[in-house]
Amino acid sequence: MTDPRYPIGKFHFDGDVSDAARAERIAEIEAAPRALRAALDGLTQEQLDTPYREGGWTLRQVAHHVPDSHLNAYVRFKLALTESTPTIKPYDEARWAELPDTRETPIEVSLALLDALHRRWVTLLRAMDAADFSRAFVHPEHGRTMSLDAALAMYAWHGKHHVAHVRGARR
Repeated sequence: MTDPRYPIGKFHFDGDVSDAARAERIAEIEAAPRALRAALDGLTQEQLDTPYREGGWTLRQVAHHVPDSHLNAYVRFKLALTESTPTIKPYDEARWAELPDTRETPIEVSLALLDALHRRWVTLLRAMDAADFSRAFVHPEHGRTMSLDAALAMYAWHGKHHVAHVRGARR
C-alpha cells in the first residue's frame, strides 16, 4: 500500500542537471498553481477542513502551505543568486499551518498568491543558466549545502506531492 504521506513517493534528486531536465522541472513549477487550483475546485468548506489523511493537514492547510513554502523557495533562490552560498532561514511549516491566516483566509487568496509568485519565479528560472543553477545555499536544519538544481527538482516534486494529497482526499 502507498504511504498516504507520500502519494507520489519521497523526494529523490536523480542528479540530472541537463537542460531538458531543468526545462521539465520549470514546466512543472509553472503548472503547479493550475494543478492545485483544479484539485481544490468545487470543494465545500467542510471538505476543505478535512485532513487528507489521518493525522495530516486539512486541505485548507495544504492550500495555504504550498504558497508559504514556495515563497520561501523563491527567496532562497534569490539569496543563492545574489550571495555566496548563503545560509537560509528555515521555518516551522507545521506551526505556520496553525496560524490564524491559515484558518481564516479564503483559499482563493493563497491560490492567487501562488499564481503571481510562480509567474515571477518561472521568469527568474527561465533566465538562469547552468552556472546559476550550480549556485547553492546552506540549509542549517538539514546540515547540508543544496544546489539550485537540486532545489529546482525538490520544488517541482513538492507541488505535485501536495496536489496528489488533495486528489487523494477527493477520492
